[in-house]
Amino acid sequence: MNTTNTVKPFSPGREPPKMPGAWPLLGHMLEFGKNPFDYMARLRNTLGEIGEFRMFHQKMVLMTGPEANEAFFRAPDAQLDQSQAYKIMTPIFGKGVVFDAPPHKKDQQLKMLMPVLRDKPMRGYAQVIVREVEQMIANWGDSGEIDLLEFMKELTIYTSSHCLLGDEFRYELNEEFAKIYHDLEKGVNPLAFVFPYLPLPVFRRRDKARVRLQELVTGIIAKRAQKSEKSEDAFQLLIEAEYDDGSHLSAHEITGMLIGTIFAGHHTTAGTAAWTLLELARRPEYMLMVLKELDELFGTDGEVTFQSLREIPVLENVIKEVLRLHPPLIFLIRKVMKDFHFKDFTVKAGKYVCASPRVSHRIADIFPDPEKFDPERYSEARQEDAKPFSWIAFGGGKHKCSGNAFAMLQLKAIFCILLRRYTFELIDDKDHYQDDFTQMVVQPASPCRVRYIKRQDIQENAAEQSINQESVQKSPGFEIKIDRELCQGHATCMTEAPELFQVDDAGHLTVLQACPPQDLLEKAQLAEKYCPTKAIKIEHK
Repeated sequence: MNTTNTVKPFSPGREPPKMPGAWPLLGHMLEFGKNPFDYMARLRNTLGEIGEFRMFHQKMVLMTGPEANEAFFRAPDAQLDQSQAYKIMTPIFGKGVVFDAPPHKKDQQLKMLMPVLRDKPMRGYAQVIVREVEQMIANWGDSGEIDLLEFMKELTIYTSSHCLLGDEFRYELNEEFAKIYHDLEKGVNPLAFVFPYLPLPVFRRRDKARVRLQELVTGIIAKRAQKSEKSEDAFQLLIEAEYDDGSHLSAHEITGMLIGTIFAGHHTTAGTAAWTLLELARRPEYMLMVLKELDELFGTDGEVTFQSLREIPVLENVIKEVLRLHPPLIFLIRKVMKDFHFKDFTVKAGKYVCASPRVSHRIADIFPDPEKFDPERYSEARQEDAKPFSWIAFGGGKHKCSGNAFAMLQLKAIFCILLRRYTFELIDDKDHYQDDFTQMVVQPASPCRVRYIKRQDIQENAAEQSINQESVQKSPGFEIKIDRELCQGHATCMTEAPELFQVDDAGHLTVLQACPPQDLLEKAQLAEKYCPTKAIKIEHK
């Protein structure tokens, strides 16, 4: 009798193993607070791919590795709720905004933000970022010293606010907005996860900044209402956006969603930009490889465009390796609303589960010699990140960071200018540069000093290289598969292959030809390659 397809009745699993050493009341908070990554790495080494610890009264379950990550990211919201876990952001975004909004309202608010991160407006951002970088370094001279992290924070707040929020925030309010944003960002503190409204100075500054920003937003809304010419930035999109019932966003809601937009475009990018230069300065052989690639593509004055930024494989692999070793977020959290099952384990409702990119990125079975900085892991020959949910720097599933495509565009555009003009050296010993785990967003510890030196060795007559396209595979035909859980409606696919894909204003994707003719294969492959969430898969017959 064949029983291979017999469905076994479900039986509740055992609870995840618990980390020893919890203190009364505090749980594991003291150890976790000293260095969250070391603690979570020790938990995985002790308990395996799933294990429980406690932060004060909250029971937390850490899940690591590709299988555990996939279960975490693919679980429905009704079971693992992102909103409940990120109440830490409510004082910053505001009551009733995004994570604090009811599910139907939150979904509408997020859809209102998507147009500014879609493929079409993204194509104009490269030139904006290039101008900002050129302006920041215009007075550098032949050499000098900077605090790299502070420089990158200033640069990325200018680039993000200019691209996403518009001219008022960039030119009229740049200094005040930068200070407001700094105070809001500091409010993302581990303590706020459990006690978000403690009367601490850092939280008082956070709340004062939120009030002041809403005052500024209200004033700009009034000024824009008097103008006949409409802007095309995220701010204007939110002013004009409507809920399904026809009502408009309030100034309070617009303020919170603008903060959310900047968090998506800047919140993690400054640290990643700093670490990219630090890792290159630590390893001159990779710095030379990146410089050679940029010189060959752009020479001294080649134009940096959206298209040219898509085909810089050496630099892109360097950035990916930086994000593997230095992911900005300590962990990603969900609240268990209904009992959650993974393999032989059951996590009871009421607990929290979390995924840690940094721990998962250091699993030797996936990334051999995991502590080694090795951008060639992502080459065509090795593809160490090919296993789904192994590389999760931007999260995964339907809640994957919607700003990931903008972040990569921003990083590549910054380095295409900086590294053509200057090279960089470490001022302190290379082991001095370490991650700072005292904040929720991990960045290099301050001070982060580097020396810049003007380049004199750019290849003046670098040959113009055509954009390399993937070769068209010869096959009788192909089929398009869409993972609907991953699609966020960026519409990159529609730009690459309008004959095959259509994305409506609500972000819904329609595949126009599931089994298209062979002459559209190249376009389909480009849509697959550039999809920010990897929701498209081309299968050959």
